[in-house]
Amino acid sequence: MKWLSDQVLSRLQAEAQLPDLSGTRYRLVRFLARGGMGTVWLAEDLVLQRKVALKILELDTATGEFAARLSREALVLAHLEHPGIVPIHDAGTLPDGRAFYCMKYVEGQTLEQNLPATLPERLRLCQRIAEPLAFAHARGIIHRDLKPSNIMVGAFGEVLIMDWGLAKIAQDSLHKADPPLSSADDLHSDSFGSRGQLAPTSYGKILGTPGYMSPEQARGDADLIDLRTDVYSLGAILKFMLADCPTRHEGQTFNLRQLHAICEKARAAEPGERYSSVEELSADVGRYLQGQPVAAYREGMIEQALRLYGRHRTAVVLVLVYLVMRVLFILFSRN
Repeated sequence: MKWLSDQVLSRLQAEAQLPDLSGTRYRLVRFLARGGMGTVWLAEDLVLQRKVALKILELDTATGEFAARLSREALVLAHLEHPGIVPIHDAGTLPDGRAFYCMKYVEGQTLEQNLPATLPERLRLCQRIAEPLAFAHARGIIHRDLKPSNIMVGAFGEVLIMDWGLAKIAQDSLHKADPPLSSADDLHSDSFGSRGQLAPTSYGKILGTPGYMSPEQARGDADLIDLRTDVYSLGAILKFMLADCPTRHEGQTFNLRQLHAICEKARAAEPGERYSSVEELSADVGRYLQGQPVAAYREGMIEQALRLYGRHRTAVVLVLVYLVMRVLFILFSRN
């Protein structure tokens, strides 16, 4: 018996999932990716004559919880208009019965595929990830599945957070949403009902990705999930970005102990010991980039002196040269 290769099998699986776009405004172009909740296809919008991406459920998950969750993700994205979040254009049901939504087609690579070469670039990228995340938090939405494969780096360097299928509405910040989500929505939910309302979450259900989800997610403790859950995940992404990173750049040597302290504070087991927001985490990364003390790390005197030297190297060298010349001048004058 001859076994099929993985490449052939993957192609056959994709062809078996070909969506029926008949009667829609879209023309199928090619398969892009497969995720835990469906497939993503490149398509052409025949009305506006542009490329778009269609996220479509697979045939065996076309109804029930997955369909509700895909509809929920579309509604969440509709409330998040930010340059760092992929905009949604359309949503509905295809002729073959599968739920779908249409979004902007982003040409780029994931963070896993396109990690910057230098440490400063990686840290600035972390800060850019925090911006749309803070925007979502201000509108009462927690991502809950941040990981490198859900961060897209576009062809022009733009950073976008993808896959909001596990997003949660935070009760304590719902009033900040603009436009606000319906007050009738159940605020502790994981899927939409047939009428667009949020259906209740099963307590103890584990949602997230191992290695990037917080301890409270791993325990299925839904009551403890808040903005600091995403802080934990962003800290895990920062830790991923620090792995195998050069410690020198343009003659500067970096103190990685401070950065690891930032990661550990963000990834603290107890939510109360983490940064209170992604803005606070981003600010600490910014202080590190500027050569300032960071809140997560207490410096020793030697470390403080080395940091000040690295930040004001030219001025320190000039002062030392001046002092040496003064000493030499005094010595020669006495002779």
